[in-house]
Amino acid sequence: MKKISGNKLLIKALKEEGVDTIFGYPGATTIDLGDELYRQDDIRVILPRHEQALVHEADGYARTTGKVGVCLVTSGPGATNVVTGLATANYDSVPLVCFTGQVPRHLIGNDAFQEVDIVGITRSITKYGVTVRNRDDLGRIIKEAFYIARSGRPGPVLIDLPKDVMAELGKAEYPTEVNIRGYKPNTGVHIGQLKKSIKLLHTAKKPLFLIGGGINIAWANGLFTEFARKTQVPVVTTIMGRGGIPTEDPLFVGNLGMHGAYAANKAVAESDLLFSIGTRFNDRITGKLDKFAPNAKIVHIDIDTSSISRNIQVDIPIVANAKDALEKLVEYGEPCDTKAWRDEIRGWQERQPLDMRKHHTMGPKDILDVMNKEFEKLIVVSDVGQHQMFTAQFTQLDEKKQMIMSGGLGTMGYGFPAGIGAQLGNPDTPVVIISGDGGMQMNIQEFATAVLEELPVIVCVFNNMFLGMVRQWQKLFYGKRYGMTNLRSGALYRESGSQEMPRYTPDFVKLAESYGAQGIRVEKREEIAQAFCRAKENKNTPTLIEFVIDPDEMVFPMVQPGGALDDMIVD
Repeated sequence: MKKISGNKLLIKALKEEGVDTIFGYPGATTIDLGDELYRQDDIRVILPRHEQALVHEADGYARTTGKVGVCLVTSGPGATNVVTGLATANYDSVPLVCFTGQVPRHLIGNDAFQEVDIVGITRSITKYGVTVRNRDDLGRIIKEAFYIARSGRPGPVLIDLPKDVMAELGKAEYPTEVNIRGYKPNTGVHIGQLKKSIKLLHTAKKPLFLIGGGINIAWANGLFTEFARKTQVPVVTTIMGRGGIPTEDPLFVGNLGMHGAYAANKAVAESDLLFSIGTRFNDRITGKLDKFAPNAKIVHIDIDTSSISRNIQVDIPIVANAKDALEKLVEYGEPCDTKAWRDEIRGWQERQPLDMRKHHTMGPKDILDVMNKEFEKLIVVSDVGQHQMFTAQFTQLDEKKQMIMSGGLGTMGYGFPAGIGAQLGNPDTPVVIISGDGGMQMNIQEFATAVLEELPVIVCVFNNMFLGMVRQWQKLFYGKRYGMTNLRSGALYRESGSQEMPRYTPDFVKLAESYGAQGIRVEKREEIAQAFCRAKENKNTPTLIEFVIDPDEMVFPMVQPGGALDDMIVD
């Protein structure tokens, strides 16, 4: 029987799983595996500049392609640097398989150089994690890892690889089937429960669809749009569910939640049936729990049993993949009598439209309005902060436009590397990254990766010179005490009319140019379209566009802290 090393078997396994791209950073415990990757040409190897960025790149690649993102890092700090990225993927149900190097088995537990218990560290933020202790188990464990990552509610899986196990010779066969005792993800739909939900839908006076990220994860946008149009029931989405129906569709009301549209939050508060698909009902969308949809019966379709009735008690639970459920629901869909209800919602939209007050200076909505017009096909990747909420509010999405962001964990520094991963996975689709000046500096070193891979990503930095979202809370609720949020001064900045501010650092344009990227600074509304045109013409390198934004721009509506959804600050 032919025998091969564990390192060779891993490369074989990746090819069998259809992996075409791996995001890796080398080290002592993975150097032999890196050597095997060097010897082959079927799998593209991307070398980021930091392991945290590496995981975000694999994450963006996975979210925008539907494939499993694959990571490779060394032991010790290489492994601990991936923790934030794994937690980000775990919260947002992103399929990743992360391979970490480990010291040889006889050194495990001896405080060896660059040894950490990464399986223990990440146990609560991965779907599954295991250290391979026996070479004969390696093929089975890899096969199971890919299956677990992509099945059921997708998520990250971590496989820890001791250096001596990977050097050991063993069988060359890679399994073709998986059989894991105790892990049997639901693959069917309870038709009886679906029929009950349809009956409720047709008897309700004020029905409302609530769509979460599960729709986008299941790639069920087209099916849901068909179902919504058949039933004529209005739709609200979480920010992760935005794009579940085209944003220009008359049935789409808006995003709900802490910074949701006024009409969307009012509709939830007044509805008598909330038909929800693929959402966890987290605190950012519910507000005060006992005031959430107080008049509504609730239908909840979700692939994750543990998400149902965890935060909000539901009336009809349905454990199912969103796509599987919608394939059946479309068959039963018939028009509901919702004209009066839709007219009521339209009245709220007219009374409090989702907009930003016009100033003489350029604002975030001006930028996003131009972006919407300039691109017919697009992937929008947002970082975290005020700019994320603006992006979620004003970006237009349809079947040719997709948006991704860190939702559950709210990870600053996610946007730029995730956009790089998205561009690598979708070379023929423009990728626009929206970041703030704070989040941009958390993984700005990835310009080197983007330049060397010749990726034409367009990076829009909304520079308001502050950590804007925290500053907004400080302005509204903390007496304008802007501690630790002014990026031009020390941590304990105190506002004073006579105080002269130092120049902002860094100069984003010069920094981008130092990496070999194109840099553009925009300070006037009239310059926005020209900047995007210049960026689109730049086909082989990234372009950074720094938009200088007024720090007093704030995200409205805003649900009062601890308040109900319809208890909003609107201006």
